[in-house]
Amino acid sequence: MTLAQTHIEEFSLNTGALHRSRRNNNLAFVGLSVPAFVLVMLVLIIPFAWLAWMSLYDATGALSAENYVRLSRPAYVESFLTTFKVAAIVTFTCVILGYPVAYLLSQLREKTAQILMIFIILPFWTSVLVRTYAWLVLLQRQGLINTWLTDLGLISEPLPLVNNLTGTVIGMVHIMLPFLILPLYASMKTIDPVLLRAASNCGASPAQAFRQVFLPLSLPGVATGVALIFVLCLGYYLTPALLGGGRVAMWSTQIADMIAKFANWGAASALSVVLLVVTGTILWIVNALFKAASVTRGRV
Repeated sequence: MTLAQTHIEEFSLNTGALHRSRRNNNLAFVGLSVPAFVLVMLVLIIPFAWLAWMSLYDATGALSAENYVRLSRPAYVESFLTTFKVAAIVTFTCVILGYPVAYLLSQLREKTAQILMIFIILPFWTSVLVRTYAWLVLLQRQGLINTWLTDLGLISEPLPLVNNLTGTVIGMVHIMLPFLILPLYASMKTIDPVLLRAASNCGASPAQAFRQVFLPLSLPGVATGVALIFVLCLGYYLTPALLGGGRVAMWSTQIADMIAKFANWGAASALSVVLLVVTGTILWIVNALFKAASVTRGRV
């Protein structure tokens, strides 16, 4: 056997071993992915398919598109717009309130930031129902806020702070605010302080360094928090139902009414399917914007 034949046999053996190793890795990956795939099928795909199937039947059990046609009625259109209105207001308010807090935490010493972070995470230790009822006590006509304002002489009559859009927004902002601060803080901590010092050395004022360096680098964290809060608000039920007093008609409350009051699973399923599709579309758009922004930054 010549030396060239020996090298060819060794190359063939190595190639076969690489193919077997790659095949084993692929089988191991598939085996590890099966439990996660089964879980996704059970909790997401199958329920969504069941909702889509139920939405195609009317109240009499006949196959029909009536449940989707009724969504064009003014009442449903108004509640759809109210849902997006509340989600937009809550998201915008959380950005205005949460960005300065996250920025302050990112500029503090590590131990101090960790201590203050406890107050951000502390609301998660309390039930959403308990927090919502606490706001109901604070905001009602004879609640603490109206009582204090009246005793101080700032108002002559109680302010309408509950059973309306105002109370709903206040309660939802309190619940959603940590969902913006946490990812935003994590994003800000990855920004190298050397970049700000370099901007200062180039003659930029602190405001210019923040606006031209820090703010653009923190936008991915802002976008993550905004997408998370907006999507959560679209399907939020408990706070609008309690603090809205039935006067803030969101699609989540419409779905609950369709099932609890009218037992119309088809109409409720149609509302749920449309809401899920809209939510998925929003997430897809945010992901596409992220990719486009990363490509643009790479070219720059």
